This record gives sequence, C-alpha cells and structure tokens, in this order.
Amino acid sequence: MTLYQKIINKLKQMYPEAHCELDFSSEYELLVATILSAQSTDKRVNIVTKELFKVANSPQKMLELGEEKLKEYIRTIGFYNAKSKNIIKMSEQLVEDFNSKVPSTMEELTTLAGVGRKTANVVLSNCFGVQAIAVDTHVFRLAHRLGFSDENDVYKVELDLNSKIKKSEWSLAHHLLIFHGRRVCKAKNPLCEQCGVNMYCRYYKSSVQQ
Repeated sequence: MTLYQKIINKLKQMYPEAHCELDFSSEYELLVATILSAQSTDKRVNIVTKELFKVANSPQKMLELGEEKLKEYIRTIGFYNAKSKNIIKMSEQLVEDFNSKVPSTMEELTTLAGVGRKTANVVLSNCFGVQAIAVDTHVFRLAHRLGFSDENDVYKVELDLNSKIKKSEWSLAHHLLIFHGRRVCKAKNPLCEQCGVNMYCRYYKSSVQQ
C-alpha cells in the first residue's frame, strides 16, 4: 500500500461523513452555489442561497430576477459584482445553448461564464457521478503539505492527485481533504499535534517536529 493510500484510508476513518457542504437540490443550484463559494465559506454561501433559491432556482428565474436584484441577495459574499455578472451570463448560456439544463461534461461546463475546472469538477462529481478531484484552496494546501504534489499550477496539482489516488476514490478524496483542511490542517495555525495523519505528513516532519 502506498503512502498516499494510507493517508486516504486514515482520513476515511476520521471523516466517515465527508460530503459536499454546500446546500443544493438541483444541478443548477450547485452550479450557482459553487460559483459563489470562491473566496468565501460554504457556511456563508448556504445562508445566502437559502433565500436566493426561494426566488431564483432555475436559469429562467435567475434571468427574471436580474443582475441588480441578484447583487442584493449576494452582497455579503466576496466579489459579488463579478459573481452576479457571471451567474446572469451563465444562466443566459444555459437557456440559449443547453435548453436550460446544466451540461454533464467538463468541455461544456467550462464554456459557461464563471466556470473553471474546479467548479466543473464539483458539479460533475456531486451531480453526475463522475469521479473527480476539484482543487480548491484546501485541497491545494493539503496536496502540498502531505506530499501529493509540489506543483504550483492548480491543474498540475489535480493531475498529481489523480495519479496517486485510486480513481474510484477521487470524489471521496476531494471531500476528505476539504473536511481535514477545514477542521485540522488549517491555513494558519494548523492543529498538527491533533492530526490523525501527522505520521505521514512531510510538513509536520519538516516544520513542526524539529
């Protein structure tokens, strides 16, 4: 068993409940929530979308709401001006190009405004059953600390993770790394002494155990 598999196995024991922490009830809702989640917290996004999705839970309803009213709903989220513009444009694209349905391929998803590989992977993984690792800030940080990757390019980090984790566990690994990053392996003041995988961690061995 590889070191990387040992890490994933241990994280599975630690977080049997690991899952997507954004609240959603459709592909479109998750797409919107994931766009909003960049540079924000899932907790904050869930507060906002609880009210937003009461009035705009489909591309057509979002277009009826309009950009200015959308801004009022998402004002407490970082970069809300750019995000509202992207969500309206993305909704237009869905109506015009995809019959108001969220597409199920990376190629099509990344043609939508505000949608990069990370957002596309979140939607593919959680809505369409595609095995995928979405590299957000937590996954990126843990990939480096735990030794999965030394790359600075997000796509290359994704490829490194894909090569070291069983494909059947890509989506689960994504959730596990995020759970661990939020609860223990924090950006500032990581709780290394309490960490269940510190025996495998190069960051712990090089920075903390000295």
